[in-house]
Amino acid sequence: MQTLDWIDWLVLIATLLVIVGYGTWKTRGRNSAQDYIKGGNSTKWWTIGLSVMATQASAITFLSTTGQAFSDGMGFVQFYFGLPIAMVIICLVFIPLYHRLKVYTAYEFLENRFDLKTRSLTAILFLIQRGLAAGITIFAPAIILSVVLGWNIVTLNIVIGVLVIIYTVSGGTKAVTVTQKQQMFVIFAGMIAALVIIINLIPDEVSFRDAIDIAGATGKMQVLDFSFDLENRYTVWTGLIGGTFLMLSYFGTDQSQVQRYLSGKSIKEMQMGLLFNGLLKVPMQFFILLVGVMVFVFYQFNPSPLNFIDASTQTVLASEYGIEYKKLQEDQKDLFELKKKISLEMSNSKDNKEATITQLAALDIVEKSYRQKSKFLIKKAVDPEYTSEYNALQKEVNELKSNPENEAYLLKSAELRTLYKDSAKDTQTNDRDYMFIRFILNNLPTGLIGLLLAVILSAAMSSTASEINALATITSIDLYGRNQKEDKGDAHMVKMTKWFTFGWGIIAIIIACFANLAENLIQLVNIIGSIFYGNVLGIFLLAFFFKHIKGNSVFLGALITQCIVVNGWWFDWMPYLWLNLFGCAVVIVVAHILQLILPNKLEE
Repeated sequence: MQTLDWIDWLVLIATLLVIVGYGTWKTRGRNSAQDYIKGGNSTKWWTIGLSVMATQASAITFLSTTGQAFSDGMGFVQFYFGLPIAMVIICLVFIPLYHRLKVYTAYEFLENRFDLKTRSLTAILFLIQRGLAAGITIFAPAIILSVVLGWNIVTLNIVIGVLVIIYTVSGGTKAVTVTQKQQMFVIFAGMIAALVIIINLIPDEVSFRDAIDIAGATGKMQVLDFSFDLENRYTVWTGLIGGTFLMLSYFGTDQSQVQRYLSGKSIKEMQMGLLFNGLLKVPMQFFILLVGVMVFVFYQFNPSPLNFIDASTQTVLASEYGIEYKKLQEDQKDLFELKKKISLEMSNSKDNKEATITQLAALDIVEKSYRQKSKFLIKKAVDPEYTSEYNALQKEVNELKSNPENEAYLLKSAELRTLYKDSAKDTQTNDRDYMFIRFILNNLPTGLIGLLLAVILSAAMSSTASEINALATITSIDLYGRNQKEDKGDAHMVKMTKWFTFGWGIIAIIIACFANLAENLIQLVNIIGSIFYGNVLGIFLLAFFFKHIKGNSVFLGALITQCIVVNGWWFDWMPYLWLNLFGCAVVIVVAHILQLILPNKLEE
């Protein structure tokens, strides 16, 4: 368990209190719906751009993206290649339409174009996926900080949630936007400081260019993958095609983002804010991934644990597999000394680089196998049912070994390998999201630790605030307000929106308390989005470009499509990014078919 210095506590608490206090004070007294929900339409373009970035940049971005880079390298940046394309399309199509109609939410437009039930269905799809995401954005930093620092996870969930509720209920959209400027400043300052210090922690004789070469030798610097392999989640094509559809739906139809730019002073300010985000977001993600890669390089010269979750390591060492795990730790120490020697040779010798690159690549494969085996042993130590299943399967494979051509042997062997690999995905073995926070606590100087913990919590607060603000707005405007028989007036709607904000904040805290880790948190958030976003985007595209399609066709088509997409995800038909394109295409096709075969019935 890590003990923070008082200076780190001071930096952490002061940063968070200043952000919450400033947001509450700056936006007090917002009593009209125009001010509370749309921020008074007074936001400048650079504030919109920073707010849009802060909404997307949750704590998961910093904890999980750095871990992704540490394990798999820079390839994840391809996920964002479609973002600039999406920003241009939204600026040309979505923003002028939203501005002309003077809407409070993206879904008001759908009622004008189709009908109330289509608007309500789309709003409900948003509430489901964004409500889940809001809980995860609280849960992500809470579970990691609880494990690393020994803090109670429920307490952390409540603290993060309550801080967000205070200023979001107080000032609405304006409070979210105002505080996100300060949060982005803290985030940028913290990450730049982290990269500079990580580079300085690498031995003096190793230049930054040498560090890049070492990372490149193990494949960590491979940014572009032009393959058409559907088993590969991150390629140029998944980013440009699947990523574009995901970003179009996220920034064009997700109220947590739409609400950020609807607060702009004019169409021009909104468009410039989104273009600013489009230009800066990919370099920002590249930079965050580079931080993770530099941590990987740091561990070529400094010992690293087999697993970054201390509690899991202690559990396996105390189990019947402790001796085997200690042997694995000794093997890793020997491997580390060899890696360090070769990495220094690579930096000092300019003539023999090819040979050292090959050696480093081979040693990296060996270390990955050690880490995989460590996860397997931890899984066996913490899960008796898994151990029994694995041992029974291993026994069957051994009995069939005498005939390796036997189909049963091949099937059981494949099943055994799958079970072995699945051990890496368990909560207590999957340490990818813990890597960066563990590195921070063990290696960075006093003061900066507090700042980077503030970065993580600020990012969690900024994205959660946007989400519960959007959830409350949709609930208030699209469901509660639209179904009232008489106009309740501005004061009543603001009051109800505050109550809905409070309610969604509590729901997000509850979801966070019951959430669980996936293989990788940033993937979990994007998977949840991909299940719903394609369908929602398709509904909007039908509204924009297919004027002959009526509301009933779209409503039934959306219901059918959502069932198909959920099945596609559940049975793993394709990498999750492609679900965005798939869902969008399916709802458009199904709506057209329904309109053709049952036009009269549907019109009735």
